[in-house]
Amino acid sequence: MTTSVKILNTEILSDNWYVLRKISYEYLKKDGTKQVQSREAYDRGNGATILLYNKTTGTVILTRQFRLPTFVNGNESGLLIESCAGLLDKDDPEDAIRRETEEETGYKITEVQKIFEAYMSPGSVTEIVYFFIAAYDKTMKVADGGGVEHEEENIEVLEIPFTQALEMITSGGIKDGKTIMLLQYLRLHGIL
Repeated sequence: MTTSVKILNTEILSDNWYVLRKISYEYLKKDGTKQVQSREAYDRGNGATILLYNKTTGTVILTRQFRLPTFVNGNESGLLIESCAGLLDKDDPEDAIRRETEEETGYKITEVQKIFEAYMSPGSVTEIVYFFIAAYDKTMKVADGGGVEHEEENIEVLEIPFTQALEMITSGGIKDGKTIMLLQYLRLHGIL
């Protein structure tokens, strides 16, 4: 299916944390008629996420941190268990995920495997996320992790048995989409 889109107007609604734009555009429908639509798109840049796994111990490294949007949407504590992730900040995805892994988890990794990339909320957010996995062991632990203070991060590092992490998807302990996708990837490919 080919589409023809013509941007008619772009208005910046907010440029506080990231950029929220209201975009009006003309869209050519498959029946040949044109339709004008307006949508808002939130641009926060692109990101990367990684799941560290240890075949010997059968564990994965996850993080827990406060996420305001989940709190506002009914998550009583606002805490979310997630795979390590961050924005690219003009780095290529592999360099960015290595940096984020060390900042958030304290593990210094060199070998990463890109498994796919995905839009996580394409109806309103421009971000594409690059997904990685990497093996880890205790010798790679070079710092406590926890995030970067100037980014106002307060991250708890968790080492969880893989089977428990899978159970936490069903029980509701893990509700983060990227984390669920990464855990299922390990399971589907028999990595753990």
